[in-house]
Amino acid sequence: MGLFILRRLGVMILTAICLTFIVFFLTNLHPNLEKLAKTQGEMRMSDEQVDRWLANRGYDQPLPIKYGEWLGVWPSKIIEVDDGRAYGRCLQTGVSIADTPRFCGVIQGDWGFSTVFKDEVSSIVATRLSLTGKLMFWVMMLMIPSALLIGVLAGMREGSRTDRSLSTVSIITTATPEYVSGVIFIALFAASASPLNQWLASMDWIEGRTLFKGTATSAMENANFNNFFLPVLTISLYGMGYIARMTRASMAEVMTAQYIRTARLKGVSFPKIVVKHALRNALIAPFTVIMLQIPWLLNGVVIVETLFNYKGFGWVLVQAAGNNDIELLLGVSVVSVIVVLITQLISDIGYVYLNPRISVS
Repeated sequence: MGLFILRRLGVMILTAICLTFIVFFLTNLHPNLEKLAKTQGEMRMSDEQVDRWLANRGYDQPLPIKYGEWLGVWPSKIIEVDDGRAYGRCLQTGVSIADTPRFCGVIQGDWGFSTVFKDEVSSIVATRLSLTGKLMFWVMMLMIPSALLIGVLAGMREGSRTDRSLSTVSIITTATPEYVSGVIFIALFAASASPLNQWLASMDWIEGRTLFKGTATSAMENANFNNFFLPVLTISLYGMGYIARMTRASMAEVMTAQYIRTARLKGVSFPKIVVKHALRNALIAPFTVIMLQIPWLLNGVVIVETLFNYKGFGWVLVQAAGNNDIELLLGVSVVSVIVVLITQLISDIGYVYLNPRISVS
């Protein structure tokens, strides 16, 4: 098992290097660098001025060298221009050039400076990642148990009325995009003019004029049921249907296996068959699907974050891409790659432990 993990870690590191290099290459294409120069300098800069601006800041260096500087495995170059100013990735305010460290990249914890937010990339990423992490936690707490319960109940007796009803619910939730269900929830539960809220207010069952808030901005500081439930419910419903359908298919396949038939013939009770014999094998496929939901929750919830004005990790990714914030975009990409690879590793390890046909030595 230890050798398996070491091999997977080696593949993960190599994959992370390849993926971050591709992102670095795409963000450092000349049109992006030209836009950066004009945004940070002057929009009316000539081509010669753009080239000079990029050369003074080291953007004209070969791509492998720039990538090595950003990663922190190649010494950063300090460029002194004619007017006495100096530019370099490792330069710090109040620190002389002689005392400036030679290496200052991602490995050293220096992720660069955001040109849009005017702050350290590491600080921005950490703040927004914690906000999305809080959203992801409550989504998983609602989505996973609900999906597994629906899938198991539907798959226990394939073709029954319960199976058809729960499968229909799963298909509807998966087929409904988040921006559709989110708008419907806001109209029903967060709009004071909705019939539901007017009826609840007339019965004195709610305080104020709405059952929930249509914005989750205040949830960034203080999340509660009133301002955080709608975005959590919106995301959970969309992901729940897919997990439930996978669980149902896996459970239905397990229930037709030969060892399940043998247990029935021996007189083992149906609940005991489900819990003791079928459930573990039925959770192998859903476990992999659940792990795949984590990268989706990290970057794919940007629609919900925008809809409910919740400025999390996905929102920052859109801001970085839309405003050509190269350093921030690279920092967000690094986190995304790491999360994807870690979830894949956990998925592989979990598959080994859940699958009874694989022995762990």
